[in-house]
Amino acid sequence: MTSLLEQFLLHKYKMKQPIMKENMLKIIHPRYHDRFAEILKRAAEHIEAVSAVDLKEADSTIHSYDLVSKLYLPNNGRVWDGRGLPETGLLMTVLGVIFVKGHCAAEEDIWKFLNMMRVYAGRKHFIYGEPRKLITKDFVTMKYLEYRQVADGDPPRYEFLWAHEPMLKPAK
Repeated sequence: MTSLLEQFLLHKYKMKQPIMKENMLKIIHPRYHDRFAEILKRAAEHIEAVSAVDLKEADSTIHSYDLVSKLYLPNNGRVWDGRGLPETGLLMTVLGVIFVKGHCAAEEDIWKFLNMMRVYAGRKHFIYGEPRKLITKDFVTMKYLEYRQVADGDPPRYEFLWAHEPMLKPAK
């Protein structure tokens, strides 16, 4: 039930549609309605970990909710303005691995960690799309990351670093 609710919340967020408790209850089997608060809490916690967005109650009288970015980033945490789901969770994860590894992480270390989160290079992810392109191209283009070949690597190897000045646009 938690996974189903999580997908529902992300779909509503992606489509920019209101999130209403009555609609959430429609997708949860009636047998679990008494556990709605627990299921919603677990779904919200997972979304927060993956996408760096919080589930907030927008209006308590009509039980409506919003997903709100936890970070002050352009495009509400999306790589492309107004399209898709926030990729900030993946970006923060990659930056965290780089930080732990001493401000520079081998590409293999990044993918080893992401694979534990069930995010795989070359395999489309339901939130991030194709993660290799997102990390090596989009995050680099936006100047969140540097991606460079390791000198004297045979076979060629790559590493990631924090970019010095991310390309930030004012949030709308």
